Amino acid sequence: MDETLSTMLRRLRLSNLLGNWDPYVKLALKGRWSPEGLLRHVIEQEYQAKIENARLGRLRRAKIPQMLELETYPFDRQPKLDRKKILSLYDSFTYMTERRNMIWVGPTGVGKSGLATAFLLQAIHRGYTGRYVLFQDLVEEMFASAADRSEAIVLKRYLAYDCLLIDEMGYLEMEPAQVNLFFTLMHKRHRKRPTLLTSNLGFSEWSSFLKNDHLTAALVDRLTELSYVINMKKCVSLRPKLETV
Repeated sequence: MDETLSTMLRRLRLSNLLGNWDPYVKLALKGRWSPEGLLRHVIEQEYQAKIENARLGRLRRAKIPQMLELETYPFDRQPKLDRKKILSLYDSFTYMTERRNMIWVGPTGVGKSGLATAFLLQAIHRGYTGRYVLFQDLVEEMFASAADRSEAIVLKRYLAYDCLLIDEMGYLEMEPAQVNLFFTLMHKRHRKRPTLLTSNLGFSEWSSFLKNDHLTAALVDRLTELSYVINMKKCVSLRPKLETV
């Protein structure tokens, strides 16, 4: 391939075609393809490469700390968890198609984050944008945005994600301004884009860190409307225990 053609392919962002030019030329020289068949093959390969690159880009931007797929979750170690229900929700994909929230509630270490991450990953694999964020990091970002008056920019960014996973709600008390921003975010995502949440506290305990009974009631009402709530309160911790000598 001459440099001119190579430059053209790079500018057209046809990196897959550039990298596979020689194999395609060999296919053409073998004469086993019709001109139309060869062109179709090349276009199909380039299309699949674009799809895969887009998926990998969405994964990078999602900032997921651990790529935990549903197949890796140890259901056999959680007999109190309704495996059939989880798999049914996963396979139906209605949390995305019907824009329903999903909320996992239970003690630390039972695998809430892993399950929620699996659902987020499924959405990303299927072409949706997504983002993972710790509740604490989200709250701190909102606090900073309130200080420099960039709240609208922060809200716009988190509203844009097709699927948003907010992990570990309940570990941090919030300031009134943060509560209002968080409520605004959840209110504007309501029925438009699904939000996945995990919390170690039951809904009746959320006022302990939100510090506003009225907003807490309104928030829980919106989050749970037409939502899937996964109760893991009776599940056991999956984290290994240190042996004492």
